[in-house]
Amino acid sequence: MTEQEIKQIIDCVVDRYINAVGGNGGSSVDCTKSDCSSAACSNKDGSVMIEASARHVHLTKEAVEKLFGAGEKLNPVRPLSQPGQFLSDKRVKLVTNKGVIDNVAVLGPERSKIQVELSLTDSRQLGLKPPIKMSGDLDGAGDVYIFSEKSMIEAKSSVIVAKAHIHMRPEDAECYGVSDNQHVKVRVDSERPVIFDDVVIRVDKNFAPAMHVDFDEANACCLSKSAKAYILK
Repeated sequence: MTEQEIKQIIDCVVDRYINAVGGNGGSSVDCTKSDCSSAACSNKDGSVMIEASARHVHLTKEAVEKLFGAGEKLNPVRPLSQPGQFLSDKRVKLVTNKGVIDNVAVLGPERSKIQVELSLTDSRQLGLKPPIKMSGDLDGAGDVYIFSEKSMIEAKSSVIVAKAHIHMRPEDAECYGVSDNQHVKVRVDSERPVIFDDVVIRVDKNFAPAMHVDFDEANACCLSKSAKAYILK
């Protein structure tokens, strides 16, 4: 089957789905619109900044040019909390034979592998059952078609649900008394207090201290800007 034939089949699926749901493949608040351009250092009260990460896509240089045209690149619109990471000017559509999600943010810079990070709710909307993994671990990851206005690619073994984790620099890890790849419990003090288990500590000199959860987890604890997260020993 040629790429053009595949595209025609997917277009058919997209049209049927859009007609069925009224033109919107589901919606959620987009954390990339929030003011999260900088991450605070270790807080005096022992808390860790916590952020909700919306569905998003990481693309390779080759995938960017395939989707948006030769010579195209990811241009920064706004920096994210992790140094060097940014919300780009590109958006894509995720498509399977079970559903569609439109207007998905592409984050930069380009990576060595395509990675699609969804919540479990997003995954069900697409009829997928991706593994809950740390970023970069694509063993057993799900498949999805990625569309731009110009082209499409089949991104095999690219979809994961990101495991909750905390970014830290070595000095932050020393302050909190934790180490790289340690699994901890985290208490989130919010309108609906929750304790998250199996949260992974990630330590690197280029990180900024911040805990990342997806929107399912954020909704579970009624996450707001006033919420605070505390690592439990």
